[in-house]
Amino acid sequence: MKNIILIAAPAAGKGTEAALLKKEYNIPHISTGDILREKSMEDSEMGRDINYKINNGIFVSDELIINILRERISKKDCNNGYILDGFPRNVAQAEAYQKMLEELGKELGLVIVIDIDKNIAASRIAGRISCPNCKEVYNTNSKELTPIKEGICDKCGEKLVKRADDNEETYLDRYDTYIEKTSPLIDFYDKQGVVYHVDGNNGKDSTHRQVVKILGE
Repeated sequence: MKNIILIAAPAAGKGTEAALLKKEYNIPHISTGDILREKSMEDSEMGRDINYKINNGIFVSDELIINILRERISKKDCNNGYILDGFPRNVAQAEAYQKMLEELGKELGLVIVIDIDKNIAASRIAGRISCPNCKEVYNTNSKELTPIKEGICDKCGEKLVKRADDNEETYLDRYDTYIEKTSPLIDFYDKQGVVYHVDGNNGKDSTHRQVVKILGE
């Protein structure tokens, strides 16, 4: 199994697809955001430093993220591949990540970009709700993503919440920012011949079928 980098605008279904791939191929889903939050709870100098930065809105350096990521992907469960979510976010991070892979003797793998229409994504974002406990994401505007019991997480029973910035007006700005910042990153990987685009406009099942087809080629 190859390593996978998932790139997608908010509400394109990146988290959902990562969960499906993790279950189907039994490979880790590595979210740099989750790793930082886990590290911030450790009683160590690094943990306290990360905790302070997160709580005070201070930028966590690329070097620190790379070091944490190096530690994670060096574990045995990553030997047969992994899904990378939330990193890299720009070309500088991509270059640092590639250097690290070379040092570890690991392959880059595939970069899968989930494309979605701006207006469809904005509509989805308006209905998005998530579980603060297990991080499962639902959507009241999609039959396949609606929780069984209204407002309650199917997996852990926690009350679902809506992010304050999950509204169409705010999202349109976030989408434009994503396009601006991500285009150079996609171009960087496209020159290496590792980018695959899938259409994310038709729901999670359609997206997953396209990704599985790419992985089987």
